[in-house]
Amino acid sequence: MLTLILLLIPLIASILVLFLKGESVKWFSFFATIVQLIFTFYVYSVFQNKEAAKSLLAINIEWISSPKINFNIALDGMSLLMVFLSNLLMPLIVLAGFNRTQERSHIFYSLVLLMHFALIGVFVSFDGFLYYIFWELALIPIYFISLNWGGVNRSTVTLKFFIYTLAGSLLMLFGFLFLYWNTNLHSLSWFDLTVNHICSCKQGFIFWMFFIAYAIKIPLIPFHTWQPDTYSTAPTQGTMLLSGIMLKMGLYSLLRWLLPIIPNGVAEYTPIAIALCVIGVVYASVIAIMQTDIKKLFAYSSIAHVGLIAAGIFALNMQGIQGGLVQMLAHGINVVGVFYCADIIINRTGNSNINSLGGIRLLAPRFATYFIIIVLGSVALPLTNSFIGEFMLLFGIFEYNSWAAIMAGLTIILGAVYMLRMYQKVMLGDLNENVTVFEDLKWNEELVLATIAILIFVFGIFPKPILELVEPIATEIFKISFVK
Repeated sequence: MLTLILLLIPLIASILVLFLKGESVKWFSFFATIVQLIFTFYVYSVFQNKEAAKSLLAINIEWISSPKINFNIALDGMSLLMVFLSNLLMPLIVLAGFNRTQERSHIFYSLVLLMHFALIGVFVSFDGFLYYIFWELALIPIYFISLNWGGVNRSTVTLKFFIYTLAGSLLMLFGFLFLYWNTNLHSLSWFDLTVNHICSCKQGFIFWMFFIAYAIKIPLIPFHTWQPDTYSTAPTQGTMLLSGIMLKMGLYSLLRWLLPIIPNGVAEYTPIAIALCVIGVVYASVIAIMQTDIKKLFAYSSIAHVGLIAAGIFALNMQGIQGGLVQMLAHGINVVGVFYCADIIINRTGNSNINSLGGIRLLAPRFATYFIIIVLGSVALPLTNSFIGEFMLLFGIFEYNSWAAIMAGLTIILGAVYMLRMYQKVMLGDLNENVTVFEDLKWNEELVLATIAILIFVFGIFPKPILELVEPIATEIFKISFVK
């Protein structure tokens, strides 16, 4: 029942906000996300009580009798981590828009909350058909957010994004249909699918249907071309939703719907998958170094980081799986931070060209302080949130193949190059002639950035609660998938 409430809060809020006007729209949306976050902490306390969790956190009722489809939602450690990430970031995403003026703001925030509802649905669904509905539903709000409130050339860019993701979704749908007809139970329940007896040849076929869908959403090379333009064109809150939460749908789905269901297909094509991930890490890092547009630099940086997470997952060992889960949380926090910093810079200066900026630290010392903390978190400095996850990922990849780990490890070196060089050009040195006025942080901006900075240190210094949360499900997935 508690999981259903987690779903209903953003859905009801998305409907109610349509009836509001003016500043009350933002405040109501913020209040709804805060309520959701507080309720998530309560759900976590219930989750710690294993006996209560069984009855309070799962619902499984018949929805359609033929074909056999159930309304099956629940929470395990992995689902709860993703729900926590979503509900942690949503108040920050809403708060980030408090000093921005949007036309038809009630519709904008209704779409934001509707997307929040769909994202939670993806993470708590344990029936393949229900999961697919939420997966598709998440695409609709972000499409209209980008199309109506995006920047230059938004129609073309948003259409490309929609076509890419819809094509991947259709492949995944065919994969689920194939699974349904090739399992003895004719069920799309996650628990039933994990004990299927599909032959290895068919598993290989299903692997590519799911892998391509998830590779587009993450995105992985060569399915990434929609991402830089979309991240640059979407409104900042849309970019924060896409990068902070929505791309985690793909990474989460690798662990939920790929590894434990078709392990033989995964094992057969793991070398290709890891090769694509590692190539993506190096390629995206090199392209990021060459970027002069700050939002595109962060977009390619994100591709490099999620490529490392995916490579760790495909290493098919406990360290890689657990590291991937930990790093999903860290990446979500950091990427929302860097894109918000980019938005502040662009909004203040009207300029996104790194080479045309400089000396901002002299005018906005508080902003400069928060920005450097987020940058250091992004490059995995020890005692920041990314360090533990990246260490475990590289350890897991090294266990799989030392050369792959060496290549993947370049993301740390190259990441430090482009992130620190960007910070130096934008924030340090003398004032650039294009930066004559730069107001320091407003109250809502400082609240968002201060929260992110605190989280970077909290999860970097005290990672134990997250590690303990994900360890049981990581162990279960590993046993289901590769211990036969």
